[in-house]
Amino acid sequence: MWVRVGCLAIGYLFGLFQTSYIYGKAHGIDIRNYGSGNAGTTNMMRTLGTKAGLITFFGDCVKCMLAVGLVCLLFGKSHSEMLPLLKMYAAAGTILGHNFPFYLQFHGGKGIAATAGLVLSFDPIMSVLGIITFFGIFFTTHYVSLGSLLVYAGIMIEVLVLGQTGHFAMSQPLLCELYVVTAFLTVMAYWKHRGNIVRLLHGEERKTYLSSSKNKK
Repeated sequence: MWVRVGCLAIGYLFGLFQTSYIYGKAHGIDIRNYGSGNAGTTNMMRTLGTKAGLITFFGDCVKCMLAVGLVCLLFGKSHSEMLPLLKMYAAAGTILGHNFPFYLQFHGGKGIAATAGLVLSFDPIMSVLGIITFFGIFFTTHYVSLGSLLVYAGIMIEVLVLGQTGHFAMSQPLLCELYVVTAFLTVMAYWKHRGNIVRLLHGEERKTYLSSSKNKK
C-alpha cells in the first residue's frame, strides 16, 4: 500500500512543475488569465505562439516521463511483479499534480501533455498507437480536444487488451487495480474536457494550428 502512495506522491511532486505558468510568468503574464484560462499547451500556443506551446508540451510531457523513470529506478527490482501498476500510479500522480497544483489553488491544466508522457513511458505498443491516434486526428481535424479524448479511449482499451493477453505479466488482482487507475484517469480527462465535448457536439470547438498566425484568427 505504501509503495503505491509513494508512487502517487512522487508523481504529484513532478506534476507541480507547471511549465505554462512558469513560462508565462517569465513573459509577464499568468496564462490562467488569458484565452481559455487553462494552464496547458493549447492555450499557450494560442496566447504566446507555437514556440511557447511546444515548450509547454515538452516540459509537461517530460515531467511525467521522469516520474515514471524514477519509480522504475526505485522499485524496478524490488517490486518487479507489479511495476506496470506502479508506473501507472506515478503517471496518475503527475497528472493530478498538473491538474490540481496546491500552490495555484488547484487550478492547473487538463493533463493531456502529461498523459503524452504516460503514453511514451508506459509501454512501446501504447506509445506507437497513441502517437498515430493523436496526430492522425489532429492533422485531419485540427481539434486537439478530439485527439486527446480518443487517445484516452485508446489507452483504456489498450490497457485492458494488453493486460488480459498477459503482456504486463501481472496477477489478475493487480491487473484489475491497473484497470481501475486507468479508468479513473480516463473519466477525469473526459470530465476536464466536458466543455470541449459540448462544443464539439455543437460544431463550435475552436481549431488549433501549428502556425501562430492561423491560431489568432
